[in-house]
Amino acid sequence: MSVPLYQAKAEFFRMLGHPVRIRVLELLQNGPMPVRDLLAAIDVEPSGLSQQLAVLRRSGIVRATRNGSTVVYELAGGDVADLMKAARRILTEMLTGRGELLAELREDGAAAR
Repeated sequence: MSVPLYQAKAEFFRMLGHPVRIRVLELLQNGPMPVRDLLAAIDVEPSGLSQQLAVLRRSGIVRATRNGSTVVYELAGGDVADLMKAARRILTEMLTGRGELLAELREDGAAAR
């Protein structure tokens, strides 16, 4: 039996639902990176990073290549970078709206004094 599209999308977003995974995807937008560089850029234990990279690898969103003892990760496709950019735009719009609401609340509060 096939999974409904909305359920598959929910699983996809759940897979993205970890701060380390999001940070890895942000870093990989700039191009492939060896694990040692990912570790240097993310405040996480090596075992924690390894677990999160495994989730991303199993999902097919990143791929790994080995060059001797160095493992290099890269995004599996450009759509992931587009998704991360879209998330940034959406968050910016959401926070801008909240900032405007906060300013309005402060103005109302000052006028009520």
